[in-house]
Amino acid sequence: MTKNPAFWLRCESKDFERRAALTPSTAKNLIDLGFDIFVERDQQRIFKDSEYEAQGCTLVPHGSWASAPLSIPIIGLKDLPVSSEPLQHTHIYFGHCYKNQTGWDSLLRRFHNGGGTLYDLEFLEDATRRRVAAFGFHAGFAGAAIGALAYASQQKDEVLGKLKPYDNEGKMIEDVKSALLGGSGRNMKVLVIGALGRCGSGAISLFKKIGVDEANIIEWDMAETAKGGPFQEILDVDIFVNCIYLREKIPPFLTKTFIETAGEGRRLKVVVDVSCDTTNPFNPLPIYSVNTTFTKPTAPCSSTLSPLHVVSIDHTPSFLPREASEQFSQSLLPLLEQFPERGFVNTWVEAERLFKEKVVKALAIS
Repeated sequence: MTKNPAFWLRCESKDFERRAALTPSTAKNLIDLGFDIFVERDQQRIFKDSEYEAQGCTLVPHGSWASAPLSIPIIGLKDLPVSSEPLQHTHIYFGHCYKNQTGWDSLLRRFHNGGGTLYDLEFLEDATRRRVAAFGFHAGFAGAAIGALAYASQQKDEVLGKLKPYDNEGKMIEDVKSALLGGSGRNMKVLVIGALGRCGSGAISLFKKIGVDEANIIEWDMAETAKGGPFQEILDVDIFVNCIYLREKIPPFLTKTFIETAGEGRRLKVVVDVSCDTTNPFNPLPIYSVNTTFTKPTAPCSSTLSPLHVVSIDHTPSFLPREASEQFSQSLLPLLEQFPERGFVNTWVEAERLFKEKVVKALAIS
């Protein structure tokens, strides 16, 4: 189909996933460098097909990546459609299969059986082991916004209903503030764990923009959690946002027993688990077992009279899909530009090495 370096942007099959790993602007950057960019038609994506076509991309049928030439890497964001079919292509996306998540071994065996390769976006790191591109800021920002909306619904003795993604940050901030009693978050008290990272800084930014007093924004990171949970301090705020990057087993931040023992003395009303290590055996928030969705954004988490809801949406940046996609794609762009040579601080080489290491582990338990 092409002799030039190329990428094939697949559509996302996850409900309400409107983000894109390549935006029309970053696709144009690659095209100007001699790449061919193939884009699957998709009405769910925040960017219109015509936006890509105007930048010189070649539009291809929806969901047609399986028939793409094997020489073209397939790039996306979220999970591939559930299947047992071998995977023959090179894929670049968030595989969610390197931390023993549910189904991790079967997915890696699909790559092994087909001869394909996974370059997991979560593990594309520079020489300092910092992720090259991440949705962290917008994950925290949007997650905190959803938490504030859930809290606003509780103020009215209601449960937060179906969410609709926003086209821009300004409108989202306006709606969150207007939903809260008094028109702002002035009377709220919040705690963010993982405050020093991208995700945590996003959550803190949101809380400041909706009017939470800085004195009521408690920022924790590794130093504060070193003593080991569960933590009473979490129960003493209105909204708790978990933004940590889990690498190993740690004591839980909260447990169901800890929450129930607190009874009606608990102030906590909303837990936002942006990290969403739901199926990870080391999940530091073993107080829920399923991910919530944009259709049903919260789940109850207490049998006491005082309501406690969990937000565990695993793609919160989709609440601001255009801005989140642009930021992520621009960060990823320098690495994509180097993909044929794999010469960008050995990032691609290390990602392939990690993939092969995980495949060996998957085959060992089959």
